[in-house]
Amino acid sequence: WSPDLPNSLQIIALVLIFAGSMIGTWAMLANRFFSSHIRIQTDRDHHVVKRGPYKYVRHPGYAGGLLSWLMSPVFFSSYWVAIPTVIVVFAMILRTSIEDQTLREKLPGYLEYSHEVQYRLIPGIW
Repeated sequence: WSPDLPNSLQIIALVLIFAGSMIGTWAMLANRFFSSHIRIQTDRDHHVVKRGPYKYVRHPGYAGGLLSWLMSPVFFSSYWVAIPTVIVVFAMILRTSIEDQTLREKLPGYLEYSHEVQYRLIPGIW
């Protein structure tokens, strides 16, 4: 159950998967509070990070992950890969919404930051 995509399109998808991984890595390097758990790290003097990719979007780690996931069905030239991709994309979008709400409520300065950096995942769009 696979479309016959040109190799050039698959190579472009691979480059974008790599770019997504690099965006995620940049987010981790720029934010020492980057974590898989949504929590305020008071033990580590948690504060809002505004440098690196956080100047452009509030959730660059997820943005990079989404780019990689969205390109995976193209790279693998498989409709089957699109099934988990859709699930993961919806889960990531939901998680960024929950994370935004938690950070607005509990992290000092995040509400102001969310007004400064208006885009959650895609600069200039959303």
